[in-house]
Amino acid sequence: MAATLKTGGLAVSREVAQTLSGVGTSDGNGVKLTRFIGSRDLNMLDPFLLLDLFQSDEASDYIGGFPSHPHRGFQTVTYMLAGRMRHKDNAGHEGVIEPGGVQWMNAGRGVIHSEMPEQESGLLSGFQLWVNLPAADKMSPPTYQEFAAADIPVESRAPGVGVKVIAGRTDFGTVGPVEIPATDPRYFDVDLEAGAVFSQNIPQGHNGFIHVIGGGVVVGGEAAELTEGTLGVLGPGDRVQVLGGEMSSRFLLVAGRELDEPVARGGPFVMTTRQQIIEAFEDYRAGRF
Repeated sequence: MAATLKTGGLAVSREVAQTLSGVGTSDGNGVKLTRFIGSRDLNMLDPFLLLDLFQSDEASDYIGGFPSHPHRGFQTVTYMLAGRMRHKDNAGHEGVIEPGGVQWMNAGRGVIHSEMPEQESGLLSGFQLWVNLPAADKMSPPTYQEFAAADIPVESRAPGVGVKVIAGRTDFGTVGPVEIPATDPRYFDVDLEAGAVFSQNIPQGHNGFIHVIGGGVVVGGEAAELTEGTLGVLGPGDRVQVLGGEMSSRFLLVAGRELDEPVARGGPFVMTTRQQIIEAFEDYRAGRF
């Protein structure tokens, strides 16, 4: 199905190296989540530190939201599938993320922010991804990017393939609005009709994963099946190929350049040494964020 390793510079198929169904947990003020990265099953997929799915139509599962809390040393990416969430931070950024919208925040040297639901009933669904920053950028000024669904290009590939391009460039030349040079991310939301095929280059040196939002897909030359709600970690290579199942399907394809640097974690802070974590707590308590 997909290309295999040969001489002459032909593509190397990325296969599914690990399959995860996620771990139930809660965060913020009691928001129920399913955690795929940052869990006991997958602590990290460099440069990705965490991937959470929040998805419930029970208001009690999300109404508490994520009140004000600090971050330092990485980026947070919130992608909404359903419902509305308000972001506000102490750097003066504020906005409401609606279905199909994305917010990409660089915490840098330190930010205090909140993410609260802008609804009291109905379905709230989306993903939050944490992306590590290289050591040289961890003390950079905080920045904030927000893009509505209308600002994100959708690439139509015939037959039966649609790609919403949030970050990175597709093989067909569509470029997403989010640009992060340090990790050179790809963040694609892909719709496949039954039996349709999606193929995309991912540079060697990038780690990546597929998360199936709906339906089921078959990945790579080894024909690994991923069902709705599962995450497949992609192994090494430079191209991924995905075959739609017997019904329409939807999945995220996310990849980023591996940083290969030491990682020290302390709650909401991610640095390269334990001493830097101690300093982050001291700076926060002293009001230096």
